[in-house]
Amino acid sequence: MILFETFGLFMLAGLLGVPLVYGLLLATATMIWLKDLGHPLTSVFLSYIGGVEPFVLIAVPLFMLAGEILSRGGVGMRIVTFATTLLGFLPGGLGIATVSSCLIFGGVSGSAIADTAAIGSVMTPAMVRKGYKAAFAGALMSTAGTLAVVMPPSIPMLVYAFVSGASVRDLFLAGVVPAFAFAIGLSIDCVWTGKRTGCDRGGERAPASEIWAAFLKAFPALLMPVVILGGIWSGYFTPTEAAAVAAAYGLFVSMVIYRDLRPRDLPALLLKSFTTSAVVMVVIGATSCLAWLITVEQVPAQIAGFVEHYAHSQWTFLLLVNFSLLALGCFIEPVPALLLAAPLLVPLSAPFHIDPVHLGLIMTCNLAIGLYTPPVGGTLMVGARLAGVGMGAVVKHLIPQMMISICILLVVTYIPAISMSLVHLVR
Repeated sequence: MILFETFGLFMLAGLLGVPLVYGLLLATATMIWLKDLGHPLTSVFLSYIGGVEPFVLIAVPLFMLAGEILSRGGVGMRIVTFATTLLGFLPGGLGIATVSSCLIFGGVSGSAIADTAAIGSVMTPAMVRKGYKAAFAGALMSTAGTLAVVMPPSIPMLVYAFVSGASVRDLFLAGVVPAFAFAIGLSIDCVWTGKRTGCDRGGERAPASEIWAAFLKAFPALLMPVVILGGIWSGYFTPTEAAAVAAAYGLFVSMVIYRDLRPRDLPALLLKSFTTSAVVMVVIGATSCLAWLITVEQVPAQIAGFVEHYAHSQWTFLLLVNFSLLALGCFIEPVPALLLAAPLLVPLSAPFHIDPVHLGLIMTCNLAIGLYTPPVGGTLMVGARLAGVGMGAVVKHLIPQMMISICILLVVTYIPAISMSLVHLVR
């Protein structure tokens, strides 16, 4: 099957150290040449341009700009202070505060890497000083940072909505309950670790006045997801407009309220965020080329026959989806993985009566786990670097957190009422 041959070429290119974009383009062009498929290279070029043209993709660089603004300013620090003051008295309280901070910041930035870097730069040293092992702190940052992928506004959810035609508003609503479920699961591991190691058995609750003061300082940052998501859900602005509002609000909070950013910081900040956005858009274009080749060669029809042969029910189909995406997420970042997988899986899910929003949530949760799964995990690399330890040491502490996450993934997959309850309330 051409799909497996193409992916084999792509994986070989990756193992040889070829950058992701060139690997995608090389796999596409090589298959056309080897199989003598007869497609002109102009078709590859046009599919590349068409992949980055849609207006909705403007939201991606704007949300990345908002995340960069907030991670460079003092928003992350104030969120951490509030979470630590509120939850630090619990067993494993500093770990729970880390998870909560990542959840809140993820509702602001939409980027797992920004979430891990912004919160991890503050909390990793604090956890080590508290007595947590550096490897555990790195593992927790690797997993908690991916809450930004599930918690709205999620950039991978925006990309899935573009590919599948699903409602961005419904996807964002569907992500809320699973994001909190993943956060609770990770917090349970923090409680167990704090008690077992004795490094964080809990302490006295902070006075109400101190909690209130921390809340007031963090309030402008905490208000941001309310403004963004409230505007989308109420229909006041589209997701693309919401991305512009996020960038403008982030600038206002960081420069006017907190005054952590100065005008002279903006050129470097803009350059970094737009460079990152350009990389993402180039990957989207290259992935669109491979998706185009897979489509014109009738690969979806071939896969449909395979699925009909092996998946006789909805639960077996979903099991195949989870297994495939967990494997794919080990090697490819969420955005290109969604661009490759969604055009194949969305049509295949229709005979099994799976809601496209629910399927998008399942895909997003799988790829969030892939972000901290070796060998290519993006947040795993950031977490290990922040902790100053090797990836092998971090992976050892990742295992229980990954098991918890996979259990929650299965609940999200097979009990759709849990994640889709908010969606059904507003439909």
